[in-house]
Amino acid sequence: MEFDELLLERKNRILNFIKSEDYKTAKRADICVMLQVPKNDRPDFDRIIDALINEGEIIETKKGKIMLPSELNLVVANFSATAKGFGFARIPDSNDDDIYIPEESVNGAMHKDKVLVRIVTPALGTKKAQGEIVRVIERARSEIVGTFEEGNGFGFVICDDHRTPDIFIPKESTKGAVDGSKVAVKITKIQTGNRSPEGEIVDILGHKDDPGVDILSIIRQFELPQDYPQEVYDQTEKLPEEISQAEIEGREDLREKVTFTIDGDDSKDFDDAVSLDILENGNFELGVHIADVTHYVTENSPLDKEAYKRGTSFYLVDRVIPMIPHRLSNGICSLNPNVDRLTLSCIMEINRAGEVVNHRIVKSVIHSHCRMTYTKVNNVIEKKDAEQMAEYEEFVPILNDMDKLRQILNSKRKKRGSVNFDFPEAKIKLDENGKPLEIVPYDRNSATNLIEEFMLVCNETVAEDYFWRDLPFVYRNHEAPNEEKILAMKKMITNFGYHFKGQNELYPKDIQQLIEKTAGGRYEHIISRIVLRSMKQAKYQDENLGHFGLAAKYYCHFTSPIRRYPDLQIHRIIKENIDGRLSEKKINKYRHTLSEIAAHCSVMERVADDAERETDKLKMAEYMQDHIGEEYDGVISGVTGWGIYVELPNTVEGMVALNGISDDFYNYEEENLRVVGKHTGKIYMLGDSVRVKVIRADAELRTIDFELVSKEEKKKD
Repeated sequence: MEFDELLLERKNRILNFIKSEDYKTAKRADICVMLQVPKNDRPDFDRIIDALINEGEIIETKKGKIMLPSELNLVVANFSATAKGFGFARIPDSNDDDIYIPEESVNGAMHKDKVLVRIVTPALGTKKAQGEIVRVIERARSEIVGTFEEGNGFGFVICDDHRTPDIFIPKESTKGAVDGSKVAVKITKIQTGNRSPEGEIVDILGHKDDPGVDILSIIRQFELPQDYPQEVYDQTEKLPEEISQAEIEGREDLREKVTFTIDGDDSKDFDDAVSLDILENGNFELGVHIADVTHYVTENSPLDKEAYKRGTSFYLVDRVIPMIPHRLSNGICSLNPNVDRLTLSCIMEINRAGEVVNHRIVKSVIHSHCRMTYTKVNNVIEKKDAEQMAEYEEFVPILNDMDKLRQILNSKRKKRGSVNFDFPEAKIKLDENGKPLEIVPYDRNSATNLIEEFMLVCNETVAEDYFWRDLPFVYRNHEAPNEEKILAMKKMITNFGYHFKGQNELYPKDIQQLIEKTAGGRYEHIISRIVLRSMKQAKYQDENLGHFGLAAKYYCHFTSPIRRYPDLQIHRIIKENIDGRLSEKKINKYRHTLSEIAAHCSVMERVADDAERETDKLKMAEYMQDHIGEEYDGVISGVTGWGIYVELPNTVEGMVALNGISDDFYNYEEENLRVVGKHTGKIYMLGDSVRVKVIRADAELRTIDFELVSKEEKKKD
């Protein structure tokens, strides 16, 4: 349900009143009297109450009394299903453990649904609380994607997400699907007892073996956008391909300043460019110039509404689904070489200690002098490659100065305790039919770090500036781990011979020092994973809470408005402030809406991460299908009660099932992150190097199965 600004304000007022100590359980009519709701506004009041009920914020009893869920032992939570039928409910923004939901208490809820849960048995010691789902507040997905299997006059859809049960499809609802069709299904009857949920097919995506249908299925599974509404195209077509002199008026003209972009070899949209000068006092003047997307994506326009809905661009293994159309992202908004472009620039004076001693944020116009790549720039600053230095001859002195600044900024960040998790990321190369040809780790080098350092210092500078202006803003927050997570992490790392000095509190510097101690050792990536799992997720919020991982007091996302809506949103605020258009009315509007905008963007970021991860898992499994029987050296990356996860050097991860290890029966020791042979005492623990053989790979299930190769077998080879 959408609310305008006035209704949203009233909604917050009503909810805050119900949550206040002054409120005593009352009916709707009584609340109207207490809040002095005019008679003409009663329909809006009822609409707001209905919305709060639907969102699970309040409960209306059979007697018409309005209460908070907590007063009835109810909580709003997100449901995580398992393939075995039971699941867990997690209360958002809470340090409480998950609530165990037995299979018989799921009551038709599906994976990631927002649900209302009644606590049946409170938590006791290490035992989780147990609950039952009273109501599904919001379905995570309106459609389910899976593979159709024909029956005798009916069919079943085997869902791609195997935490969702098979769906029965009556004959009249098959829509002509045949055995093996990939389909999208709408649930018409929820699961009750042993009875499967029932549904109707709303779309046939193609046969499961057709090229491209596998990725299309994931796109539909996560309900990613596939096209833009016509009004977005209509608005896009009216936009210019070049900037005019009138648009340059009132902007700082930086076109003569040597400016360039540095991106990946296959990048097509460039939303950041950099420049550097050495000032007379010896300080660096770093310019970070960001595409002025809001000049074209105007507030509340079709483009803006669609960009907000998407929240981000989606980078899948075989395609990019952009936040804004390619005509903008690759065209007038992209800082392409040798053309004038409108930008928002953060120009910083940075001393030799890496401190930003002065800065200004201005509307500007630039002219990128060159489109550089990470590979070539690294060849210049790191490898001093003669051919590349000749190609970039006029820029080599600037690049060398930039590298000096990079090292200074990196050192400063390191000293304050900023944590670097250097996990290898996979780059999956496909042929024209989408078949995976090669999987290699992404190359991280001095050039990628250079841009990273420049963007980090820019984001911090902008965030600190607007924090002290006390204006509405969107921050990128990363809170410290909670006490339980810290204790669990400390216990785990002692198994590997490491420990933290402090007892109660944990600082970023402590984690950084631990990561440095393990660098280059056998447990480097394992310790990093243990630490990362203890961390909270970073998120967007309208209040500044700091960034624990970066050890930064102030942080935001300013540098990628082509692909992230939070960046676009704060550009709009910054420009309104520069132009003197940030009126009291506008400020109040932002104070009421930014929280919801930030929360939505955080949700869409998670959707993007999940979808990207699933496409990677799919193609990794497909790749390993051609390597059945082959052996690899790997590292144990996870240990559970059902199997050992092993990661290969190319980042592919597979599982060795415990019941498939034939030399003994293995017991799982959760506290020590290991399994131990009952008779032999043989131990397999997190971080151990092992040799495995690929025995199975299932692209549909997105799973890879290994078996351990004993040392004796390895010697025979």
